[in-house]
Amino acid sequence: MKANNILNRILAELSSIREVKFEQMTLENGAVLEAESFEAGSEVFVVSGDDRVAAPVGEHLLEDGRVLVIEEEGVVAEIKEAAEEAAEEVEAQAEEPTELAEVKEEAPAVVAIIEKVLEEVAMMREEMKAMREEMGGYAKKEEMAAVKAELSAAPAAKAIKHNPETKQVQKMSSNRPERAIDRVLARINK
Repeated sequence: MKANNILNRILAELSSIREVKFEQMTLENGAVLEAESFEAGSEVFVVSGDDRVAAPVGEHLLEDGRVLVIEEEGVVAEIKEAAEEAAEEVEAQAEEPTELAEVKEEAPAVVAIIEKVLEEVAMMREEMKAMREEMGGYAKKEEMAAVKAELSAAPAAKAIKHNPETKQVQKMSSNRPERAIDRVLARINK
């Protein structure tokens, strides 16, 4: 697979990414949060000017009294009412074994994806190595650098010196007698 084909495939994948509209919520302290949607599993960011930073782990009180729970940095775990908070903590401790089972179920799929990506990277490395060899590799590059240095040190051309004193006069011989104009031109040309 050529490098251009790989780049074209990557560009096609990137162009298929859809434009995302973000929702915003404000915390009780005035900080603005931004997410594609405020649902469990969606990414959430703290907005400050033009910068967007992943929201920190913890429970954050929203302006409307609800609590935004973030268990993994930048990922919404849930949004709950303030009164439900205490009751759900007890349930969360009971649910931990099921979450571990879900992770174990998803692990083979993640491993397969990682292996596929590693294969693609290995193929790209082989293609790059073949292209380097085709172009002459690093030895060719070093040789070209040496030639460039040698040519840079040499003068561009041999200097030409102008010498106006040496003139070669061509005399034409003819069988005709010398006229006055011929004598004048001969003196001028001396």
